[in-house]
Amino acid sequence: MAKEHYFDISAKLDMMEMKNALEQAKKEVVSRFDFKGIMTEINLNEKAKTLSLSSSSDSKIDALKDIVISKMIKRGLSPKSLEEVKSEGISGGNVKVIYRIVDSIEKDEAKKIVKDIKDAKLKVTPAIQGDEIRVTGKKIDDLQAVIALVRKLEDIKAPLVFGNFK
Repeated sequence: MAKEHYFDISAKLDMMEMKNALEQAKKEVVSRFDFKGIMTEINLNEKAKTLSLSSSSDSKIDALKDIVISKMIKRGLSPKSLEEVKSEGISGGNVKVIYRIVDSIEKDEAKKIVKDIKDAKLKVTPAIQGDEIRVTGKKIDDLQAVIALVRKLEDIKAPLVFGNFK
């Protein structure tokens, strides 16, 4: 009898890497000429899973976000991990933008991924297990085809991670 192989699709985010990326971003902001003398803040709230960026204008916020995303990419983190929740004016004419840190696959997205895998007619069995999806199959080639298929899905908001490949 052939051995069953499987892998998990999840949206886990390594918070230690996120902290390191934010520290690198803070160092770059301090050394950049265009941020000299301007109030800028990068705050991570781990419990609430939010990131807030504060600066003097919308253009400075955009530059700050670009810095944070570039540092995240260098650390192997997906930019899809940040979802803008709200933008608000704060004291002194400054702007604050709050991002939610996405680190799980929502039920609707999980159902859509499972449906797309089933529609591909590969000999695999996808199953939702909590906040991840386990895909089981007899052939490793089929599982690799599923990974390629899921990576091509463009309307998925969660930063997908493929792991536990056995």
